[in-house]
Amino acid sequence: MLEEHFTPVDEPLAGLARRLLAARTGGWTEDGARALVDGLGLRRAGPGDGASPDGPRLRPVGPSERRYAEGRAHLELAVPAGRGGPDAAGHVLAFGRARTELTDELGEASVIGSYGSLGPYYGPTPAWGAPFLRWRGPHDTLELRAGRRGPELVLRPTAPLEDWYLGLGHGEENAIGGFLGTRRAPSTAGMSLPGRWSARSWETVTGALAAFLTTLPAEFAALGIAKVMRLYGRTGGGAPRLFDIDADSRLMLASFADHDADAAAAGWGTVAEHPGTRETWADDHEPRWRLDAGGPGEPDGRALAGTLVATARAAGVATPGDLLLGSEAEDIGPYRVTFHGLGLATV
Repeated sequence: MLEEHFTPVDEPLAGLARRLLAARTGGWTEDGARALVDGLGLRRAGPGDGASPDGPRLRPVGPSERRYAEGRAHLELAVPAGRGGPDAAGHVLAFGRARTELTDELGEASVIGSYGSLGPYYGPTPAWGAPFLRWRGPHDTLELRAGRRGPELVLRPTAPLEDWYLGLGHGEENAIGGFLGTRRAPSTAGMSLPGRWSARSWETVTGALAAFLTTLPAEFAALGIAKVMRLYGRTGGGAPRLFDIDADSRLMLASFADHDADAAAAGWGTVAEHPGTRETWADDHEPRWRLDAGGPGEPDGRALAGTLVATARAAGVATPGDLLLGSEAEDIGPYRVTFHGLGLATV
C-alpha cells in the first residue's frame, strides 16, 4: 500500500505539535485516520497543487507491519518540521531548531535516541544520522525524527512501534542498532525495552564502532546532549581504562592504554596535532595520544574504529567480550541510555 500525500501545513511548529497531541485518531482505523486528516485541515494532494513526497503523508499498514498493527489501518502521520541540508551540519541545525521549539512548548521528551541504520519497520534512515525525541502517550506518541529532507513531526500509535523495536532484541549480532534513552516519568511507566546483543568477533566490533562514531557528533548535537564515554579492557590485570570518547557537537578521542608502541601508526596523534582536544584533556601529556575527529559529517568512523580495536588488542584485550563500555556513559542528563548498536557489555 502506498503512502497518501497531503498539502502542507503552514503554522508554527509548537502549535502544530499541540494540535497533533490533542487530535483524535479513532484508533487509527480507516475512518479514524480520515477524521484525523480532516481535523488538522489537511487536503489530499492532487495534480498541480504543489504537494510533493516531502509533504505531509499518512502511512498505511503494509503486509510486513500487520503483525504489529493489531487491526489498525495506518501507522503514522508525518509532517515536515523544517528543511535541512545541504550537509550534515545543516541537518543538525534544522533538527536542533525544531527540538528547541518543541521542548520549550512540551517540556523534556519522554524518550530520546537514534535508530541507527534501521528505521521503523525496517526502513532506511538518513546517512548523516537518525536522531529522534518522543513525547510518549498511552495510546499515541508524538515524535521528532530525522527525515530525508529535514526534521519531521510524526504522530503514531504507541504500541506498534514499541512492539517492533522490542522484537529486535533477540540477541543476534547487529539485530538492533542506535541507542535509546528513557526518562523516569509517568509517561514511560510500563514501557518495555529490548534486550542487547553481544559482538562475537573483532570484525563485528569494528563495524559497530564505525557506524556509531560516524554519526555520533551529528546525533548528539541534534539531540542537545554531550557525554564523555569510557571504554575499558580486561587485560589479565583487571580492566583498566583504555579510551575516552568525548561526544557532543565535535568528536574527540583519547587513549590511556599502557602501550605506546606504534600508537602513531595505529592512527593516534599528539596534542600538537590536535590542539582542540585540550578543551577535554587539559594536560598535554596525560593522555598522550589523541584524535580530533571533527564535527557532524566529518568523522571517518571506519578509520577511528580500526584505531581503537588495534590499540585495544595491542594492549592485551584478547576477545571482543573483554572490551567494555563504562556504565557511566549510560547516564545522560535525566535519561538512562542503552547503546544497543555497540554490542559491548558494560562495567
